[in-house]
Amino acid sequence: MARQQQAASSMLAVALIVGAFASIPTAVESIGVCYGVLGNNLPSRSDVVQLYRSRGINGMRIYFPDRQALDALRGSGIGLILDTGNDAPAQLASSASSAASWVQTNVRPYYPAVNIKYIAVGNEVQGGATQSILPAMRNLNAALAAAGLGAIKASTSVRFDAVANSFPPSSGVFAQGYMADVARYLAATGAPLLANVYPYFAYRGNPRDISLGYATFRPGTTVRDGGNGLTYTNLFDAMVDAVVAALEKAGAGGVRVVVSESGWPSGGGFAASVENARSYNQGLIDHVGRGTPKRPGALETFIFSMFNENQKDGDPTERNFGLFYPNKQPVYPIRF
Repeated sequence: MARQQQAASSMLAVALIVGAFASIPTAVESIGVCYGVLGNNLPSRSDVVQLYRSRGINGMRIYFPDRQALDALRGSGIGLILDTGNDAPAQLASSASSAASWVQTNVRPYYPAVNIKYIAVGNEVQGGATQSILPAMRNLNAALAAAGLGAIKASTSVRFDAVANSFPPSSGVFAQGYMADVARYLAATGAPLLANVYPYFAYRGNPRDISLGYATFRPGTTVRDGGNGLTYTNLFDAMVDAVVAALEKAGAGGVRVVVSESGWPSGGGFAASVENARSYNQGLIDHVGRGTPKRPGALETFIFSMFNENQKDGDPTERNFGLFYPNKQPVYPIRF
């Protein structure tokens, strides 16, 4: 997983207007949790699937075709985002036969016993590699259809700085031209755009102008978007609706957004505490059943991540996004 800090600089001029805010927790069956494996002390794949089921977690994302995890998921009913891995898009884009081989190896043996919903063609792909995303999706969709697996939707998972001018949300527009092409293709196939949305990084980048409460679903802050007339009571909604605005400007306003990663670290850096992580993640679970001001209705969302992973590199916070310790005990109380 190649997540980096997200450039939310255009959101950081948030004007904070104190106001009333009330919320009624709403359950969402489509809440999922990302399952990373960059640790040397993690439970077995089968134990992990059992933990998902025992906690009522109905969605999972894995970051490569992990055969042990796929085998453990058989018959579980858990809805899956299956990533190709970031080394695969160039090969998938190179030829139809490469895509067909990938499907026969990584999808056909498992579906429908494994409830594969989406295939993410790359996660937060950057630079020149972005040119492989669209041809890879085209080849992969053709291969899925040829194998009788057309119900599985190919997409790609983008980091939030794929959107520019994200404050106010109505100003959101894709930062690079390739994303407009991707968006229009998703509109044609009926697939959602997978977006990684992290209010944590936006808050960490500008705590002067963004309140901690607004970033962590705590009550007391409202921000009005003069462009669309909508009022926002949390930063997550504002960020998601900036993605929606970018889709609309690309001529792909009908494309759903699936939040493929969102979370808050419990240690390792600024504002990374157990209480802030609990407030954000529980708030997220309770909130997404209602959707956003721009798009009411359940918003399919995946929390990052299931476990603290001790072999992740980069910023120390990267090793502290887990809901659970490797011994399967919760880092903090959480209900699904």
